[in-house]
Amino acid sequence: MRVPRKCTPKCYENRVLPALLKKHVVQLTKFDYRVSNRLETDLQKLRCRVNYHALKFTDPILEMGRLLVQRMRAKSGRFIALHLRFEPDMLAFSGCYFGGGEIERRELGAIRKRWDTLHESNPDRERRHGKCPLTPEEVGFMLRALGFGKDVHLYVASGDVYGGEETLAPLKALFPNFHSKETLSSKEELAPFLPFSSRMAALDYVVCDDSDVFVTNNNGNMARMLAGRRRYFGHKRTIRPNSKKLSSLFLNRTSMSWDTFASKVQMYQKGFMGEPNEIKPGKGEFHEHPMDCICARTKRRTGPSKPYLSNRAREAAGNHTSDAEFDWSDLDYGENTPLGGDSSTETDPDYGRIAGPDIPELEDILSD
Repeated sequence: MRVPRKCTPKCYENRVLPALLKKHVVQLTKFDYRVSNRLETDLQKLRCRVNYHALKFTDPILEMGRLLVQRMRAKSGRFIALHLRFEPDMLAFSGCYFGGGEIERRELGAIRKRWDTLHESNPDRERRHGKCPLTPEEVGFMLRALGFGKDVHLYVASGDVYGGEETLAPLKALFPNFHSKETLSSKEELAPFLPFSSRMAALDYVVCDDSDVFVTNNNGNMARMLAGRRRYFGHKRTIRPNSKKLSSLFLNRTSMSWDTFASKVQMYQKGFMGEPNEIKPGKGEFHEHPMDCICARTKRRTGPSKPYLSNRAREAAGNHTSDAEFDWSDLDYGENTPLGGDSSTETDPDYGRIAGPDIPELEDILSD
């Protein structure tokens, strides 16, 4: 059954409750209306029980997702998962410019016309305000600046990347150990999932959830849900870019040394590294920061900060409340990506620094 968009609690009692009592289960079709961010504490805790314990993927999705995780572990023991949103429709919706010249403007402009309600875009303004997703190359530079070396194994969860292999080439040059569900499995194994974009997204969700470090280049729903889940189950490292600060840095990166660039990245990323106290209680999106559910158990669950990065990179985790960020919730990854997942274990706290950046090599890239 469907419910009106502005259905009140009384509306649910009159329309939904009778059907629920009669049938015991009710499916709300085409329901994507977000529950209020701030609810009473008992309702917030109920929300956490639903999100993190009751909702689970089907067995085939969980089994295939776990198999992908096992194959990543077999390659390196530990790995980074990157949720990379860089599909053509998402880029067109953002109104940003990514350096592709007149061809890009024409192609993305044509896609943008699908939305009658979108205002005329100002790419420079959108980038200044931190509303543009990082490009694959920019994500690679950010990770190298934070101390992740060339030998790190990177699992990339993405749809059809705009520009294809040409767009991904700089990221693969920075992280040659580049993996995806397509490279880790056979066509036969993926066959049950391929016709359904939401199931493909669910596989990525399972792998990203179980990764040692989760990184995103966007602020969409899937990234937020994963960030909240990883906080709830032990504050596993979750890195989101401070796009507002990094945008100007990337524009000027060729005019500075690698050490200067890396130092600035680490400084700008303070408050965006997934530390337990980044967001003050009561602030931020609940699904990304479910603090009402975990604040009473913080000391027992979190322990000392996990040394995923170098000492300099670990310093990039101070208290910070982020500026308002762009929400691509209307263009989420996959179709109605399920919010649940299988329970994950806490990350091994001895994940020491992964080999640092090869300075001469990156100096050459920065100077190009």
